[in-house]
Amino acid sequence: MGSSDRLFNRQRSVHEILGGGFAADVILWRRKNLTVGILLVTLAVWLVFERSGYTLLSLVSSVFLLLIAILFSWAKSAAILNRPAPPLPELHLSEEMVNEVATFIRLHVNTLLSVSQDIALGKDSRLFFKVAAYLWLISFVGGLTDFLTLGYTSLVVILTVPALYESFEDHIDKYVILGYKNLHQLYVKLDKEYVSRVQKWILEKKKLS
Repeated sequence: MGSSDRLFNRQRSVHEILGGGFAADVILWRRKNLTVGILLVTLAVWLVFERSGYTLLSLVSSVFLLLIAILFSWAKSAAILNRPAPPLPELHLSEEMVNEVATFIRLHVNTLLSVSQDIALGKDSRLFFKVAAYLWLISFVGGLTDFLTLGYTSLVVILTVPALYESFEDHIDKYVILGYKNLHQLYVKLDKEYVSRVQKWILEKKKLS
């Protein structure tokens, strides 16, 4: 199919749109074992939270407490028995890594602040309504479910919808574009038969008054 037969006249593949890297491979199931592993692990975590009544903070604290207790006991017993200490990697953040993360956060925060300022000052009405719609949608969905379920559902959607679209993109693009053309024709017809007549009637009323 040509670019004109694709959604939004795109020329890049789904893999390229998703960045073309490791994350794109995972999302599009090109690393099936890893993708399945992520889904199974997140499902297990979701079930643990749902069935046990644990919160995220309490679970993380319990896991860290257990890990620290095991390492502490291992280290003490190793010293007594003259055995090697636990093989821990060197825990160290390099200055380069910290600078890269700080730069990444600063750029995105500045972009967010700039967009927020434009919305607050009324410089971009279209962006305001778009952001308001997204926030309302998030609020509506959040009222229907809890954060954990929403997060797991979002992950499942991310790991299934792009892959399904890539597998059937020719058929999906064909029917979506056909539907868009039909809706556009309907809009033109309604505009011609009704909206234009109403506008003409309003103008005539203004002239008479």
